This record gives sequence, structure tokens and C-alpha cells, in this order.
Amino acid sequence: MDFGDVSVRGLDDESRQFALLIGSVTDYAIYMLDPNGVIRSWNPGGERIKGYTDREIVGQHFSRFYTPEDIVRGEPQRGLEAARTQGKFESEGWRLRKDGTRFRASVVIDPIWQDGELIGFAKVTRDVTERYEAMLRLQAAQKALAQSQKLEAIGKLTLGLAHDFNNLLTVIVNSLDLIGLKNTQDARTLEWIEAAQRAADRGTLLTRQLLAFARGQNLAPEPHDINDLLSRSSELYRRACGASIRFEFDLADDAPPLEVDAAQFEAAVLNLVANSRDAMMPGGGTITVRTRRTKCTRPEAPDEGDREYVVVEVIDDGSGMSSEVAERAAEPFFTTKEIGKGSGLGLSQVFGFAAQSGGFVLLQSEPGQGTQVRIHLPAQLAPGGDAANGERTDV
Repeated sequence: MDFGDVSVRGLDDESRQFALLIGSVTDYAIYMLDPNGVIRSWNPGGERIKGYTDREIVGQHFSRFYTPEDIVRGEPQRGLEAARTQGKFESEGWRLRKDGTRFRASVVIDPIWQDGELIGFAKVTRDVTERYEAMLRLQAAQKALAQSQKLEAIGKLTLGLAHDFNNLLTVIVNSLDLIGLKNTQDARTLEWIEAAQRAADRGTLLTRQLLAFARGQNLAPEPHDINDLLSRSSELYRRACGASIRFEFDLADDAPPLEVDAAQFEAAVLNLVANSRDAMMPGGGTITVRTRRTKCTRPEAPDEGDREYVVVEVIDDGSGMSSEVAERAAEPFFTTKEIGKGSGLGLSQVFGFAAQSGGFVLLQSEPGQGTQVRIHLPAQLAPGGDAANGERTDV
């Protein structure tokens, strides 16, 4: 019986109907294996999904559909043995087409017994790549939404604390000013007052960073060319890197203009550069600030559709982060640095600034592979409602 071209002459009615049924199925690869896994029959679904004609594949071992890593692990043999001993084997994994491309396969293997003797296996394969990729996109969106909701909840708490803390600092700073005016002749008292004022100034800076994370900072966005904005602050970024670290720009020529608070933008990039510098000390390395344009959707709201963004990336080849650390990196006061080496508010300010500017931040990092932080800021629309017509790029 040849399911490929449905040769049914010489068969009884029941066998003929079965052969016609199998020969008409194109959404599933349905074929028979001998007890050793050699392919004995092939249907049109197998050719459509895997690319082989029946003449090319009948007589070949079915392991040729498996990836090299699965073959090394003995997955083909394990599937046949499980089907033989357990009565059925079901799995999902990556398989190879004739042209070498991979697809996600849902596989079922059933043993075929005759008079107590195993005479082969019936194997059914379905291409579920589209479903699998849709599931991954949904999981990513759910994860991004959960992270966004978590940061929003933390942000509301932080906003209230920051305002209360700011009120307390205002009283402290005003009181220190009055005490200083009345004790201008006492050098020792003035020294204490100056130390207290420096601490209060540090507290004020922390409050501003908290407000930035909680989206409570008053921004003053203005139209800017992002490359000009970065170039004007280039010396500041270079000084922040130190002598052992190479700093470079990779600025796109076609980056459209955007509306942004210049001071907060500079602070955000400076925070990222400082974090990259700390991740590469003391051995040194390279920090790259890159700009580009892209069309994409917000990770937590894929249904909103694409829009035009200007992306500012800060890339380093430092120590990187684990996935657990990367997930918490935007939380205020979370830091992996030693006590006194960082407040844990740098990335919080970056995430808050991006969100308040209508954008978002993506962070990609692996231990030993460096870190890439991408600030997505909405491009300013030109007359007619279109930013510059750019090609979509991966985010």
C-alpha cells in the first residue's frame, strides 16, 4: 500500500477506503515505521509538512527528522521504546524539514501488534509552529503586563513616600539655613551644618529619583534631535566611564525627532552608562550608545498595534545579570552592589522617565555576556501623522 499516490488496486473495499482516507489527509504526516524505525509508508501530509516525496523518504530511518541535539540524546529510540512498552508515546519538540528549517511538531507514536508480535509503529506528526509561537507571544505579553502592574503598584507606594519625604526635607533644609544664619561666627557649628546640608541635598536627589520612577516628576518635553542631544553630553558620558573603559557612539542617520525632557534624558543615559561602567570594573571594556528607529508594539499591550519609536541603546560587555536579577532591576532600592556603592535608583529613574515620556524600556542581559538596555521613546509625528517611514526592526 502506497499512501503517497494512493495505489489501491487489488485491495478490498475496507482497505481501499482506508487508503483513500490516509491519502487525502494533508494537515497531518501519517506514516508507518518498521520495528527499527525505518519508514515504510508516506502520505501527502508528510510531503507538505516535511518536504520529502514518498520516493525520497520511504526506506529511510525516521531519525532524520530530528535535530542533531535530539539524536545525540537518543530521542528517536526513546520514543519507539516508550510506545512499545507503554502503548503510546506523545511529545512536542523541534523537527527538521528537507530544506533544513525547523518546525514545532506534535508527535504521536502507536505500536502495531499482530498475533503478539510487534510489526511496526504508526506515527502521526502535526505542525504546531504557529500555535507554539502564538503561545510564546502570549506568555511574553502576560509576563510584561504582570511586571508592569507590579512596577505600577510599587510606583504608587513610592510616590506617596517620596512626597512625604520631600516635605520633611523641606523643613530640615529651611531649619538648617536659619541655624546657619544665627551661628555665622561658630566654625564648628557651621561645619556640622554644612555636613547636614550635604546629606539633605543627597536626600533631595534621592527624592527626585523616586519621583521619576513613580512618574511624579514634572517633565518639560521639547522637540529634540536625539543625536544632537547625545552629542552635547558626550564629554559627560566619557568622564563617567573612566580611563579604563572605551566609550563610543553608533548614531543612526535616519532617527526622527522626538519630544523629550532634555535634563531627564541626560540623567537616564548617564545612569545607564554608570551602571555599565560598574559592571566592567576593574577590568575595563567598551560601552556603546546607539540610536536607531523602529516600529513595534508595547510589550504589555500587543493589541495596541505598531507605532514609531526612537530607540536609545546602552550596550556593554561587562559581567551581565542573571534572569532573576534582570527581572528586579527596575525596582527602587534593588541593587547588587556593595553597601554604599549605589542606591538602587538608577534603573528605576530610567524606567520611570521612559514610561512618563510615553515609551518603555527593554533590558537584555546574560551572565558573562554583557547588558543591553533599550529606551524606546515615541517619535514625533510629522505633518500628516507619519514619523519618518522606517522599516520595522526587531525589538
